[in-house]
Amino acid sequence: MMKNLLKLFLFVTIPTLIISCSDDDDGTTPFDGESVTYDLMSVSDPSISGEATFTEQENGTVKIVLDLEGTPAGGMHPAHIHNNTAAEGGEIAISLEPVDGDTGMSTTIVSAKDDGTAITFEQLTDYDGYINVHLSADDLSTLVAQGDIGQNDLTEESLTYDLGERAVAGISGEVTFHQRKNGEALAVIMLDNTPAGGMHPAHIHANTAAEGGEIKFTFNPVNGDTGMSMTNVSELDGGQSFTYDDIMDYDGYVNVHLSADDLGTIVAQGDIGQNSLTGESLSYTLNEVAIPGISGSVMFEERMNGEALATIMLANTPEDGEHPAHIHMNSAAEGGDIAFTFTPVNGATGISRTNVSQFDNGNPFMYSDISGYDGYVNVHLSADDLATLVAQGNIGANAE
Repeated sequence: MMKNLLKLFLFVTIPTLIISCSDDDDGTTPFDGESVTYDLMSVSDPSISGEATFTEQENGTVKIVLDLEGTPAGGMHPAHIHNNTAAEGGEIAISLEPVDGDTGMSTTIVSAKDDGTAITFEQLTDYDGYINVHLSADDLSTLVAQGDIGQNDLTEESLTYDLGERAVAGISGEVTFHQRKNGEALAVIMLDNTPAGGMHPAHIHANTAAEGGEIKFTFNPVNGDTGMSMTNVSELDGGQSFTYDDIMDYDGYVNVHLSADDLGTIVAQGDIGQNSLTGESLSYTLNEVAIPGISGSVMFEERMNGEALATIMLANTPEDGEHPAHIHMNSAAEGGDIAFTFTPVNGATGISRTNVSQFDNGNPFMYSDISGYDGYVNVHLSADDLATLVAQGNIGANAE
């Protein structure tokens, strides 16, 4: 877009420049330096936000203009460029002129960092840094605006995955990975209805959520007051490179926990990368059999990698029960051997979640195979009483 604007500028101004050159004694033209603009997002006060514009000067310096909206009249807001990303935090590298609350403006001419190291426009626009604008000189800990700059600036590419409600009713949201210009990512977790005062650890785990797996990446905890967490993503906890391009194909899922002292309670969870869902699904009815009132459905949801998430949902299962479930060959009327084993249905929730990628014998069994499969589902009373069926239904080619 910048190139197009520059072309338009040249097209409009060339005739004027030709005329003015003929009247100009020395034949020189005005210096037209490059400029780059970065967003400064609100932090403590949602009404304050703006942008920072870096403009190359003819003498090699850089003019940095901060332009904020919503600043209170009479205030002076210190501002600095810091090292690293805003999500990571870092020391002050360059002090900027304070933002005048009356105008929301600050202008600084920069030729060197605070330690005296010279810095150019090219270096600043590729700098590993971010800008903080503070409430006042007496309250530097309160940020009114903040934004990544240079190589940490965000592109327009992003990936968003749902984080569904789990152990605590009402808590759910999403995690979004924003691509940075340097190929890393900014991960933003946003949850609704987190309790004020809480801090919720969050991680990326290996495998699907239905399978479970070890922690591979640790996010900054979700702040219960805001429901937000922001983390820079560049490598896994083990030190292996993990950039934006790796996320789309990653075999993993996200857990958000109740607290550091209660990691066993998961408040939100969602598959990411190749395990995320496409939106395609198949649903089949599971009818009441031996126990009145227990019935429900099994739904198969397609994953990006062609596998499936199978979710069994039953109503009225006894709270302390664990109900084994399987896909059998043939129709329910004919009966047949077990072909696939689900994770048992939890009686307290009536729910079972299972990843579907192969039969029990190891042969492939993908989402695309389900609609034509000659089979049915049995849900049993318990592992000790497989003969008693609590729910049953035909699937695939046998569904009505």
